[in-house]
Amino acid sequence: MKFKDLKKKPWFKFMSNKYVLVLTVFIVWMLFLDSNSWLIHRELNQEIEEIEANKLYYQKEIKSDKQILKELEDSIEIERFARETYFMKRPNEDIYIIEYEDSLKTDKDE
Repeated sequence: MKFKDLKKKPWFKFMSNKYVLVLTVFIVWMLFLDSNSWLIHRELNQEIEEIEANKLYYQKEIKSDKQILKELEDSIEIERFARETYFMKRPNEDIYIIEYEDSLKTDKDE
């Protein structure tokens, strides 16, 4: 196929129009090459969604921690928390920690 034959094709006439060429270059530039390209915006939007999910998680954690702090204002609750979490005990008291087989770490878990 010769160049003269190619020039007669309707799609070639359309694509060789200077406005179409400039518009095509502009679109390619904006989508892929520019510092504010579509690809970068897509990555940033994904990052924003991830950060917002983290924000919701931490807000829930803060709310539950505030509830725990409110409960710990009572000395009986402080004692219960210390006993359950840090295995603290009263004088002359024995504590037995019972671990079930499924809660023990094995070589397979590591």
